[in-house]
Amino acid sequence: MIIKWDREGRSGDRHTAQTEQTCKRAAQYVRMSTEHQQYSTDNQAEAIAKYAEARGYIIVKTYADDGKSGLNIAGRNALQLLLQDIQSGAADFEAVLVYDVSRWGRFQDPDEAASYELSCRRAGVVVHYCAEQFENDGSIGSSIIKTVKRAMAGEYSRELSVKVFAGQANLIRLGFRQGGQAGFGLRRVLVNQDGERKGELAAGEHKSIQTDRVLLEPGPEPEQAIVREIFSRFVAGETENEIASDLNCRDVRSEGGRNWNRAIIHHMLINEKYVGHNVWGRTSFKLKQAHRQISPDEWIRCDNAFSPVIEQSKFNAAKAIIEARSASWSDDAMLDQLRVILAGNGSLTGLIIDEYDDSPSSGCYRSRFGSLLRAYALVGFKPDHDYRYIQINRSLNAMYPQILESCMTGLRRRGNRVDENDAESILTLNNQVRLSVSIARCMQTGAGSLRWKLRLDNRPAVDLTLLIRMDAANVQALDYYVIPKIAIADAILTLCEHNGLGLDAYRRKTLDLCFDVFRRTALGKAA
Repeated sequence: MIIKWDREGRSGDRHTAQTEQTCKRAAQYVRMSTEHQQYSTDNQAEAIAKYAEARGYIIVKTYADDGKSGLNIAGRNALQLLLQDIQSGAADFEAVLVYDVSRWGRFQDPDEAASYELSCRRAGVVVHYCAEQFENDGSIGSSIIKTVKRAMAGEYSRELSVKVFAGQANLIRLGFRQGGQAGFGLRRVLVNQDGERKGELAAGEHKSIQTDRVLLEPGPEPEQAIVREIFSRFVAGETENEIASDLNCRDVRSEGGRNWNRAIIHHMLINEKYVGHNVWGRTSFKLKQAHRQISPDEWIRCDNAFSPVIEQSKFNAAKAIIEARSASWSDDAMLDQLRVILAGNGSLTGLIIDEYDDSPSSGCYRSRFGSLLRAYALVGFKPDHDYRYIQINRSLNAMYPQILESCMTGLRRRGNRVDENDAESILTLNNQVRLSVSIARCMQTGAGSLRWKLRLDNRPAVDLTLLIRMDAANVQALDYYVIPKIAIADAILTLCEHNGLGLDAYRRKTLDLCFDVFRRTALGKAA
């Protein structure tokens, strides 16, 4: 008897209780980003249903992430709920059915996908990849193929990211707009592949034909007049707040019908689109790894791509005034001003700082003191959230090259040939052993205990990991662990002050004792 189940796990055909009892219970996980129709959740569910029927499973629950990237687990609520149900013991199924390895995730670190599957298996729930040509049975062959598939899935996303970035950058250099609102005084215009104007795009509208492109052009003349007025008044000596207050009193509305404020005026004064320049790539969030600011000399740009609303000389004058605000301030004066802002508001944020006239912007504080957090610390302000780990991580990152150099020197003194792979941060000893060096930041729990948490490098190319535990102040090394790959069960390792023989057997008090592990010895003597 064939049993069909819908995506909520309900039976589509009549069946007997006896039939259901003879089947094994399973959940299905489906995920679709925006890639191809072949990966639609319905297509995945259909393939999973055929697999379940052939293997004697009944699908009792569905976890679906629609329109979610597989690069990381953040935002994938269904996968998080699936893992939570399994780890908490709330799962009433013994298997998870997934279309293929890439639907589980295109993680840049293949071990991240492995860690989630491992947590399921340890809870007694097996993950099956229904469209793959291998059985996920733990055999050597399946493990190798699965690892390769995971790496291929991550590499697919990386290559796609490179291609998409290159394509977008090329369109920017050709003068086309890439996403975002037009801005007050500007409009988005749709053109075909021959550059012929097709019409104006309203707010929320997007192009529907792949070969169409978007340009910016000046908006209605009354809005252009307001933009020119803002620049002229600012260059003449008025502040952003004064200009915003006057516009609001005159019942002039900014983009979207909002009231004007200092931030809106400031953003307009520093945005080069008002002089016709197409600038893109000021920040980066590639592969959803981490947001970072890009140096201005690396921005992608096309000058004179659009018809300007204001002249370049007026823009340059406004820019010079903004830059002069911080250039003429000494460090002490900037900190004194920050104390005034703190006293007036009771707290500090980038937005609060930017709302003050005749004061350096939050960006100036970041540039001058390295970060807003350091500036906050210098005036005695501590945010509600503890951001000290950011400074600690920066210090450890700065320390890492020196530690790596010390390791290479110590290993060479013991007769080893050491080669460094800069791209992968792996040391190769005597063309045989591959060593990864990692630093673990010390954290304190609410109860006062110390913990060290680290994502270990258990890539196939690594044989050993040299783990350096920092002391409670994260100033100097506390001790060292030389851990072989076969001893690493999880991708993430959490160490306590005392870890038992299973881990502390790999512990060494000094770096020299670690190097002794790698001392070369004649084969006859060792025997």
